[in-house]
Amino acid sequence: MSINRRDWLRAGLVSGLGLATAQAGYCEPWLDAAPTAPVLPPKGAMKARLSANENPYGPSPKALKAINDAAQEGYLYPFQYATQLRKMIAEQEGVAEEQVLLAPGSGSLLVAAAMHYSYAKPGGTIISADPTYEQLMRAAVQHGAKWEKVPLTAGNYDHNLAEMEKRIGDNTSMVYINNPNNPTGVTIDPVALRAFVDRVSAKKPVFADEAYIHYTSDPAKFSVIDNVKKGQNVLVARTFSKIYGMAGLRLGYLVGQPDTLAAISKWGGGPGGLTMTTIRAGLACYTDQDFIKYSLAKGLEAREYLYETLKTNGYTYLPSGTNFVLFPIRMKGEDFVAKMMSQGVSIRQWKFDGQYWCRVSLGTMPQMQAFAEGLKVIS
Repeated sequence: MSINRRDWLRAGLVSGLGLATAQAGYCEPWLDAAPTAPVLPPKGAMKARLSANENPYGPSPKALKAINDAAQEGYLYPFQYATQLRKMIAEQEGVAEEQVLLAPGSGSLLVAAAMHYSYAKPGGTIISADPTYEQLMRAAVQHGAKWEKVPLTAGNYDHNLAEMEKRIGDNTSMVYINNPNNPTGVTIDPVALRAFVDRVSAKKPVFADEAYIHYTSDPAKFSVIDNVKKGQNVLVARTFSKIYGMAGLRLGYLVGQPDTLAAISKWGGGPGGLTMTTIRAGLACYTDQDFIKYSLAKGLEAREYLYETLKTNGYTYLPSGTNFVLFPIRMKGEDFVAKMMSQGVSIRQWKFDGQYWCRVSLGTMPQMQAFAEGLKVIS
């Protein structure tokens, strides 16, 4: 991508203004002042932060070295490195460079998309599963859109694709899919999902949030990037916050049709908001298969330990394709959160289908052991 300094700065300014407008009065769900938000324990008493789905094993050694090297060039605008990263992602995903939009985290792209579709179709409706990750829909509602929630299927708590498709009408502005889903961890059947996207994208835009796709058994199999390659009206959001362990460095990207990305970029995204250190870290770790395999192996180890811990204490759970596990609890969610926090462990809680649920992120083995010890005390 050829871009001059003025265009670069303009992209960054538009991104900043758009996000500031979209997120006024809004914060990430896990930072909300709602009962589900973790309350900090007494100073020095935190044993395990298992409430934000972070990867405790990242950034990778290669990314850390790149950050150190990049910091020494912090006086330079990172134009060329952003171009390299965009090209690398495009090659890896098998799309054209103009089909990739970079941003400081995928969350900013969710907000930018929310704003674009809210103003492109004033008063339109966004359809999503319920519960699911809410950032896009919350931002859209703030800008005049309506939000139609479709309950998950009974028993296995999967996206109810048939019902979601049935709800599509003239006033629908977008269909949002979170796969694997947060907070349930459930992964949609890939054959059913691709068939759904084939049909729906011919009528309305489909936004697929694939933040946790790398934790599935086969990311390429479960992703719908192939639908983008077929020219369909599909957007796929990815993040470096999970498998790459870069949540605090803020890096993500959106894959879609060039004209759609150009329209969304007016509200946010683009390389102007990215730092030299973040871009260089992304370049270093994006194809670091050794670290990806390491992260997955450690995550699987923690997940199996958590499964066994829950079974030992008489709990069931939803099989997860992510770096967290959701399970039904036997007391009010707020009480469960407070009691676990008293043991130095932060977790999240939900209530749906008439049941309170706890979501536990996968941490290091000492962190998982701290959770197990705390659960034994409060159960």
